[in-house]
Amino acid sequence: MLKVWGRLSSINVQKLVWCLDEIGASFERVDAGGEHGVVNGPEYRAMNPNGLVPTLEEDGFVLWESNAIVRYLAAKHPEARLWPEDLRVRADADRWMDWQATASTPALRDAFWGLIRTPPEKRDEAAIRRSVEKTDENMAILDRWLANRAYVAGEAFTTGDIAVGCYAHRALNMPIDIQQRPNVTAWYERLMARPGAAQIATLPIT
Repeated sequence: MLKVWGRLSSINVQKLVWCLDEIGASFERVDAGGEHGVVNGPEYRAMNPNGLVPTLEEDGFVLWESNAIVRYLAAKHPEARLWPEDLRVRADADRWMDWQATASTPALRDAFWGLIRTPPEKRDEAAIRRSVEKTDENMAILDRWLANRAYVAGEAFTTGDIAVGCYAHRALNMPIDIQQRPNVTAWYERLMARPGAAQIATLPIT
């Protein structure tokens, strides 16, 4: 039985749960991080020295870093067709996973923390404004890319859509002023219609 540590409000845990639903795997999830604590205890730190979520445990094998976990699960379950056999298409999916981790989510972070998790009187409005502007730019990049393809790596749903989809769910459902992008909107609606996205689609942004 797979065991997942992490709260569902975490964008990185959302990726893992979505992937597990896509491959049809049974798993146990333990709330950890944020108000749930756990991550600073010695037992958890022995598994994940970063004290972050998610962490995956499978028969004594422990893995952390959400995108690495998603790739591992997709590779282990090729029948789900989440990680393409064609190396160029796979690289495309991997590229967008890295874009989510290194560009788009970091750009959104100040707006997310400022507007969702910080009292109004303590907000850094300048940082929030810069974060929203950069997020709008990133959405424009994604929209142009999706102009002639159904998913980020082509015509099939992949691991790249899971990672970027979780980011998009957060960005598109926050109280921020970004331009509506038709290709992003159509792609996002396709993602949220998937059974595997059900837990993500109904989550409030907290």
